[in-house]
Amino acid sequence: MSPFSVRDVTSWITRHPDSLSTDQAQQLKDILARCPALDRAAGHVRAFAELMNNRQGRRLHSWIALVQADDLPALHTFTTGLGHDLDAVVAGLSMPYSSGPIEGHNNKIKMLKRQMFGRANFDLLRKRVLLAARGRS
Repeated sequence: MSPFSVRDVTSWITRHPDSLSTDQAQQLKDILARCPALDRAAGHVRAFAELMNNRQGRRLHSWIALVQADDLPALHTFTTGLGHDLDAVVAGLSMPYSSGPIEGHNNKIKMLKRQMFGRANFDLLRKRVLLAARGRS
């Protein structure tokens, strides 16, 4: 059996179990059987993915309580971060709205700005942004 990279195992844990090949699912099962802490972490990750995919923000508080009760410091850090703006996280996990298209536009503008850094003035940047918005860039 060849050694697996952290990236392989992380990918297997974060993907939906139905999307794993039989071989990958068996390898993941073997790895999780050898490391109980990783098995518990994988369970919490899958539960959080279910909250996200099924828009179950109302269950976030109980998920955080379960994670905090477990001895997994890395996930404790994650839940602490969620707690800094818990209302926004619950809303994001509950509502059907997405800021994805806006983020895409922001990323495109940032890319254009980086391409021109130190080479042109604001007028040219403005022109390129407007052309990109029309789909001609």
